[in-house]
Amino acid sequence: MSFRDRAAAAIADPGLHEALHRATDRFVEIRKGGDDLANLEGLKAAARWVRHRTLERLPEILARFADEVEAAGGVVHWAADAEEANRIVRDLAVDRGVRSVVKTKSMLTEELGLNDALEAAGLDVVETDLGEWILQLAGDRPSHILGPAIHFTKERIAEVFSRVAGRAVPPDPATLCSIAREELRARFLAADLGISGCNFAVAETGTVVLVTNEGNGRMVTSVPPIHVVVMGMERIVETWEELDLVMTLLPRSATGQRLSVYTTQITGPRRPGEVDGPDELHVVVVDNGRSAILGTPSHEMLHCIRCSACLNVCPVYRQVGGHAYGSVYSGPMGAVLTPLLRPDDPEARELAYASSLCSACHEVCPVGIPLQDLLLEQRRRNRRGRRDLGFRAWAATWSRPATYRASIAAIRTGAGRLPDALVPTSWKDGRRIPRPRGRFDLRRRLERGEI
Repeated sequence: MSFRDRAAAAIADPGLHEALHRATDRFVEIRKGGDDLANLEGLKAAARWVRHRTLERLPEILARFADEVEAAGGVVHWAADAEEANRIVRDLAVDRGVRSVVKTKSMLTEELGLNDALEAAGLDVVETDLGEWILQLAGDRPSHILGPAIHFTKERIAEVFSRVAGRAVPPDPATLCSIAREELRARFLAADLGISGCNFAVAETGTVVLVTNEGNGRMVTSVPPIHVVVMGMERIVETWEELDLVMTLLPRSATGQRLSVYTTQITGPRRPGEVDGPDELHVVVVDNGRSAILGTPSHEMLHCIRCSACLNVCPVYRQVGGHAYGSVYSGPMGAVLTPLLRPDDPEARELAYASSLCSACHEVCPVGIPLQDLLLEQRRRNRRGRRDLGFRAWAATWSRPATYRASIAAIRTGAGRLPDALVPTSWKDGRRIPRPRGRFDLRRRLERGEI
């Protein structure tokens, strides 16, 4: 199914519209609470420079990070693609006799299909972010980076929880949260292995930083005896000063907070004398197409800090939601990133047209990614082969007087009467092919001073 088909289905769903508008309007409103910085544009420019400088020196910075992780007692693994990343985590779990796994929210593990790989190996995997857990129970997929279940109403969540509790659960938020807390706490305490994503890694100390508002991240990373971090290779800064800069912008852009409720910093496994923390810390650094983006006209997409601000202001996303994109990543950032990660996928390339090019996404981006320019660049890539063929045919026809006159005559005769099969449906929708004017019309218009 194409983006156009999925979008049409989403637009026809009034319940989805209500949920999307309520959630995105709220995100936009609460984000205004973060507009308290005196020099916001200067900070955004500085953050953009930091991200650019990091990517320019990425191999060196990643190597320093790996050295520091290992010096602190952790282990670093390198994964070229999804298959290798899934194999590394699966083998770690199987070799240690792991049976129960708890996870924090991670778009990268969604991208990799990690849950499916672990479940195929016989492991019990439980998402512990509230939105992700709801979706896991419902057999659904995330539709938003920040609020994965924003397309669910509280009534629908109550239906899902009623099946879990074995009784009718009212659509009351406090009751729903109480059920989730009770169910998930038992899972935390029984887990053999915890898996988290990584908002940022700090190279100079080998530290992994997690940003959450629910507290599940602390439980996943400190209660199970083994902690596995799955991080994209670009999710790194070199110094704590650079982290301070991006962390000034991330929560404000995401939720309007000066600081998220839980900002967790993990440097190595539990040390002697410490009362909590894992016995083993493993960091899986994932490429999965990212290195191919470095040095290209679209490299700035790797600056993204996953705040979701661009989704909330996008007029296309607000109408169709995340599932219409057919990808883990949705909205403007997903429309750019997905075809970069899946360059041979025609459906992914189609996402470049899921935009009005209004530039609202660029205006709210905390690291100044020119998303509308990157979408245009993807459109140019899409058209390059077809455009060259069309221009060659046009040049061959119009470079000779006889074939030029014949083509004009054919167009005049056939205008308005072309069979639908000869005109691309997506192009002709809302258009009418005009009848060419007479041969002397140009001269007459010149004489009348119209042109």
